[in-house]
Amino acid sequence: MFVDTHCHLDDEKLKDNLDEIVAKFRAAQVGIVINIGCDAATSELVKNQAEKYDGVYFAAGIHPMDVEKATDKDIEKIAELCKHPKCVAIGEIGLDYYWDKTFKDKQKEFFASQIRLAKEARLPVNIHVRDAMGDALEILKNNKENLTFGGVMHCYSGSKETAKELLKLGLYISFGGTLTFKNAKNAVEVAAAVSLDRILTETDSPYLAPEPVRGTVNSPANIPYIVERLAKVRGAEISEIESAVYNNTLTLFKKIRA
Repeated sequence: MFVDTHCHLDDEKLKDNLDEIVAKFRAAQVGIVINIGCDAATSELVKNQAEKYDGVYFAAGIHPMDVEKATDKDIEKIAELCKHPKCVAIGEIGLDYYWDKTFKDKQKEFFASQIRLAKEARLPVNIHVRDAMGDALEILKNNKENLTFGGVMHCYSGSKETAKELLKLGLYISFGGTLTFKNAKNAVEVAAAVSLDRILTETDSPYLAPEPVRGTVNSPANIPYIVERLAKVRGAEISEIESAVYNNTLTLFKKIRA
């Protein structure tokens, strides 16, 4: 069974064709999918989608690019959603300085507060970092005691050296379509080096479709392409990667019942 630990089925490109999308990823042997919220409203939506389909779970959280307008009431809503039996993580949370650096302090504040919430909710965190790894690593280290239930670095593209620091904090490393891209030097180096018991897979659908379908609308059905690339990078059998990711998923996301 294949696993997609990070997708956005609530996206406009996917949400109106969910029956078809779910049928296709099931046909591709993708049996576990984690649908990711980005603010209070989308976290509620991905919850509703998860309730409708077997094998679909969700994460509730406030994305760094959505914290500018977020309030304490939004955090309260996330905390309430965490109690749902199919909510398996807090996410996606983190830091993103790529588009806008004007509210960096609020990003840091919400990142740290949601890490603390994860400990209270007894859930792992799903982390997004873009052009902010230094600050993100500092916050994670300062909140090490709040990472009791672990977490995952979503769509990791950083260095092997930074990956080592993240692994020391008990985090998992997730690989998506970017691993299949020709210029994915860092991702390939990390994928080859990370211990097999710390690897996860994702699509980030509808974004970042892998080769050989790059440029199309991505979906969880494309996970096998990513697993195939991981197997090639590591000199392993596809079945070995498939089994490891499945076991890692159940280890990290303890509320999943497969």
